[in-house]
Amino acid sequence: MNRRSFLWSALLFPTAIKEMNNNEMNNLLSSGERTAKMPVLFVGHGSPMNAIEENDFVHTWRNLGKSLPKPKAILCISAHYETNGTFVTAMPKPQTIHDFGGFPRELFAVQYPAPGSPELAAETKKAVSKTVIGLDEKWGLDHGAWSVIKNIYPLADVPIVEMSLDYNKSPLYHYELAKELASLREKGVLIIGSGNLVHNLRMVAWEKVNEPEYGFDWAIQANNTFKQLIINNKHKELINYTSLGREVQLAIPTPEHYLPLLYTLALKGEHEAVEFFNDKAVMGSLTMTSVKIG
Repeated sequence: MNRRSFLWSALLFPTAIKEMNNNEMNNLLSSGERTAKMPVLFVGHGSPMNAIEENDFVHTWRNLGKSLPKPKAILCISAHYETNGTFVTAMPKPQTIHDFGGFPRELFAVQYPAPGSPELAAETKKAVSKTVIGLDEKWGLDHGAWSVIKNIYPLADVPIVEMSLDYNKSPLYHYELAKELASLREKGVLIIGSGNLVHNLRMVAWEKVNEPEYGFDWAIQANNTFKQLIINNKHKELINYTSLGREVQLAIPTPEHYLPLLYTLALKGEHEAVEFFNDKAVMGSLTMTSVKIG
């Protein structure tokens, strides 16, 4: 197809062009072509309302999308995709899942029609030897993925695969499993862990819901402990977080929002830089602190 014909096709058949571009990205991924090493992210996703609000977190995500190299695909490990065993989404068109309640109707109306990538699902399955990875055709994109990624890549033009958290396994298991994903970084894949370092919904200060930044003393102390250990590459201590004291126990009453951090840290190279962003506490018992590696 010559350039003139392509431009006319883009005007008349934009959906077909988008699907062709996605197929091209998937073909490049499955070809084994090596790329420059992609960064790795841990993103504090917070409230799903971040999908429709204008705030500092959203602005940072948008700027992040402009500064990152454009990935061929995204592998997202979300706190909200827990399973018995480990699975990856393998459908070509994942649904937008509204896995929450009590929010405005406009939030439930949001759709993020990013394509899936059966090729990346197969590549992920092949990369992992620690366990058998199942292919999931039913899940889709939960709010741990789409509420953030829609702000990073608003055109919904990057294929996304979600990888589940096996709720039967230990933090060390998840950390070691994540290390097997390292080769994907050199195949144009942006790996994102999505959760929250401090996440205790039972202790939320609802009276502070409209304040842009507020954290209980224990939440701020736990968040600072995590950051110091991350900076100093103390991954063993972070894996064994249950030994880090009362503040950390309050910060992590259940592990699902913390485990995606371990996936991100496990992929850090020896000399790779670490950068924090959205480093704020909200509603007393949550922190939005996020990490970029590489």
